[in-house]
Amino acid sequence: MTDPIQILILLSLLQVKHLLADFVWQSDWMVRNKVHYGHAGGIAHAGMHAGLSLLVLLAVDEPFALALTVAALEGVVHYHIDYARCKAAGRWVPAPSSQGFWVLMGADQLLHQLTYLVLAALVLGNS
Repeated sequence: MTDPIQILILLSLLQVKHLLADFVWQSDWMVRNKVHYGHAGGIAHAGMHAGLSLLVLLAVDEPFALALTVAALEGVVHYHIDYARCKAAGRWVPAPSSQGFWVLMGADQLLHQLTYLVLAALVLGNS
């Protein structure tokens, strides 16, 4: 994938995927349990991200082996970003009305977005 339009399509689809997995389809069970390392709730949430990333990569015609590898890496990274945010929030429990909450949430979302840029670079470098 070297066409800039294709890369923009990939990044746009990843944005939609992120909205769905992080805000629409994430259950309360996932949210509550991401703070517990290795809990099925956090793994299911990261797995949903990885599965949807796989679908996105296949939709833009990436080879299956590459798509599976990159999607699995994204799932592992997503899991650890969320876990780190939950652990940090648990140390000082910022309320959603506090600036600390939004700084932490913004940092979390920035790391996820940077992950998508790395994902696109991996795909670009292996096409």
